[in-house]
Amino acid sequence: MPHQGNCVLVINPGSTSTKFGVFKAEGAEWVSSVHHGDEEIEQFRGRSMLARTGYRAARIEKALDAAGYDARDFAAVGGRGGLLPPMACGTYLVDDALIEELRLARRGEHASNLGAALALRFAQAAGVNAYIVDPVTVDEWQDCARISGLPQIERSCVGHALNIKAVARRFARETGRAYSDLRLIIVHMGSGITVSAHRGGRMIDNNTPEEGPLGPDRTGSLPVRELIKLCFSGKFSETQLDRKVFGEGGLFAYQGTRDLVEVEHRIDAGDTKAASVYEAMIYQTAKETGAMAAVLEGRVDALLLTGGMAHSERLVSTLRRYIQWIAPITVYPGEDELQALAEGVFRVLNGEEQAKRLETHESESKGREALVIGLE
Repeated sequence: MPHQGNCVLVINPGSTSTKFGVFKAEGAEWVSSVHHGDEEIEQFRGRSMLARTGYRAARIEKALDAAGYDARDFAAVGGRGGLLPPMACGTYLVDDALIEELRLARRGEHASNLGAALALRFAQAAGVNAYIVDPVTVDEWQDCARISGLPQIERSCVGHALNIKAVARRFARETGRAYSDLRLIIVHMGSGITVSAHRGGRMIDNNTPEEGPLGPDRTGSLPVRELIKLCFSGKFSETQLDRKVFGEGGLFAYQGTRDLVEVEHRIDAGDTKAASVYEAMIYQTAKETGAMAAVLEGRVDALLLTGGMAHSERLVSTLRRYIQWIAPITVYPGEDELQALAEGVFRVLNGEEQAKRLETHESESKGREALVIGLE
């Protein structure tokens, strides 16, 4: 039988699937997912993301019932954070203010916006609190990082904060040091590539989804004047260009696939074009890593490589040749976001961390708006 009241349910909604699991403090007890096909997604087209809450909750509830869980098993529920205002890192209580911000969707509609709503639905059934952990809009940048070079455009912090922060804390635990005492560069290589600099327990700079290296389906940084010409060429609508940059760029634009393994197979078969763009992605990632080394003034305790692409020994080996001079390298393949969510909730339940509220940091953020784009 499942445990009574000492488990945490965590939910990570994506565009075409919802992953969820039941965790104890020591790790996963049960993990599952449901797929959302084209027909299912189509029925919600034109409606707000939160309109899907009931449908997705029913799918999760059916799986929980089949596994023998009910609401009494959960001490709390955690959900993936969505497109919220700039926030400090940490675990946030899901309350009316947070749900209202997601309902308004002032920073965009994305499946991650469902995380808090789904968590709250199951938490209310259990009579416990719901939380989100380290949302994509975590903003700990130093002020000089915000200046872009054009007064009308401010750089805005967006990135894979959930996995990046979890990996930073894990490395600190494993090495017996405090995260706040470490100077780290963390390279998250997933559907997008985020390279971040950490000092004093804060992520003081990182490339956003519109900057940095090309990824599986994102262009990364582009030559600005050439992009301007493309925008005014009359060949593409704004929506088409946005899709080219975020969703159909990078490896996909050159190779017609987002699958790194497939690209590696093509290289093995003698495809020189595949080899060229593959090398370019690693080269650009190395350049961004070097830039973050400069942000840390050349004093870096460790380089941490993570994300789904970190499973590739070929990619890691090639990248290592470029960057191993900076600091010792530790690899954490994958991006276990469910585990990271559970850890954040347990930090609150165990008294290691106090849950934050959205409105507290909004007043600290001086009204900055987050530019949220290209998230998976």
